[in-house]
Amino acid sequence: MEQKSLSELKFEIQLQTKKGIDFIISAGTLWLAISLVWTLDYSSYNKSILTFMVGAFLLPLALGFSKIMGTNWKVTNNQLQSLGLWLNFAQLIYFPFLIFILIKYPDYFIMTYAIITGAHLFPYAWFYDEMGYAVCAITISFGVLLMTFNMDQEQVWTIPLFTSAMFFLLGGWIGMRIMKIKLNT
Repeated sequence: MEQKSLSELKFEIQLQTKKGIDFIISAGTLWLAISLVWTLDYSSYNKSILTFMVGAFLLPLALGFSKIMGTNWKVTNNQLQSLGLWLNFAQLIYFPFLIFILIKYPDYFIMTYAIITGAHLFPYAWFYDEMGYAVCAITISFGVLLMTFNMDQEQVWTIPLFTSAMFFLLGGWIGMRIMKIKLNT
């Protein structure tokens, strides 16, 4: 079997997974639904629980978008294959903090969840050689924090709406970059 360089392995994953665009579009869709949840006349705690429920649809939705967009979730014979999954699991390490916020400060749950979600995108900038991931991670994390400092509790639904918009912008950016790669190969 031929040994591939790190850059060849990364490029193969980038092409076959289309830089994770199916997950990005799914996340944008779910964060849009989450913004609707936060307009409901429920307590912040109950909206947080509903947010977790909505988030459970990420994988099925990503699978659906994967079929539509022709992305490949498994790149066989590529040693970097499992790294993408491990990078995603990294955000689960922060969930104890999220649970603490849910129980003690539910008004700040959506801010915390958005920051964790945004920040977990950062390593994908290296994985996919895509600076858009780093820009989106930083913009969501700091943007949501600044928004929270400057809004009333009635406006908190704008946090998931902003997060959704950032995911859709990233999805558009990635889509253009994928088209550029295809034109150059």
